[in-house]
Amino acid sequence: MSEQTSPPRETIIRAVSPALEFRDASESDLEEGHIGLLRILFSPVNQWTEIKSVWEGNFMERFAPGAWKKTISERISKILPLFQHGMDPQAGEKPLGPIRLLEENERGGYAEVPLLDTSYNRDLLPGLKAGLYGASHRFSVMREERNDHPDQSADNPHGLPERTIKEARLFEFGPVTFPAYAGATAGVRSLTDEFLMSCFRSDPDRLREMFDRATALDEDETAERKLTVPVTSDADVAAALESESTAPSESDAETPDASHLTDERREDKPPTRRPIYGTRRKETSKPWLLGPSKSTKRS
Repeated sequence: MSEQTSPPRETIIRAVSPALEFRDASESDLEEGHIGLLRILFSPVNQWTEIKSVWEGNFMERFAPGAWKKTISERISKILPLFQHGMDPQAGEKPLGPIRLLEENERGGYAEVPLLDTSYNRDLLPGLKAGLYGASHRFSVMREERNDHPDQSADNPHGLPERTIKEARLFEFGPVTFPAYAGATAGVRSLTDEFLMSCFRSDPDRLREMFDRATALDEDETAERKLTVPVTSDADVAAALESESTAPSESDAETPDASHLTDERREDKPPTRRPIYGTRRKETSKPWLLGPSKSTKRS
């Protein structure tokens, strides 16, 4: 599979339900200052799941055994247990508690977190006891195997492209609220779209700043390309000046009567846009993308 058709590797969110178990402090061997214990299977291994996302695309994905071992051994001090990925208005990025256990067992990525005795954790207790939360985690893909044209199978009846994640880097995990799959009570789903939109909604000024910066960078790239047009003679200079003077303006291109002029001016390869969040996201064609998102759609 070529790089052009690959799904993104950065800022990826997966949610699992049911995958979270809560025990009161009286039921667990906890130190003083903790009000309960969270047990989270945040990432099953060897389980195919269909990913449907405007940002990521439509494909089958699974984590291979061993995908989490390297990040657990090297980054455990940098991994945080958070509620709603740190986007909750009350809890924010405050950690739920220390990580007592983080490992990959035969089922997948697993963690145990004693909840600190704080006001925001106490607000979570009723929902945790009622089993109303799922588990989610944010990660990046470090190594993967992809199959662009797999055969149809029981796990992949539609023959969608397949991605097997061999190594992932974990950043945070914890309980989240999200709607279950229609007609199902368990499974894995992508929350990347919801997470990115939450980031944008929480800081609209930053979103506008990133859009403005991307637009300015595109204008700089266009100007730079004009300066690099080879001119080797006076005739070429005159032709270039005449072409520049007769080129349609931006206002002309916006009028209905001049729509064909826009097509004449368009280069074979449009300028690449800077990412509005995380690392660069390349626009790709099907089968990976369901369709252009608002963040990548060009006018």
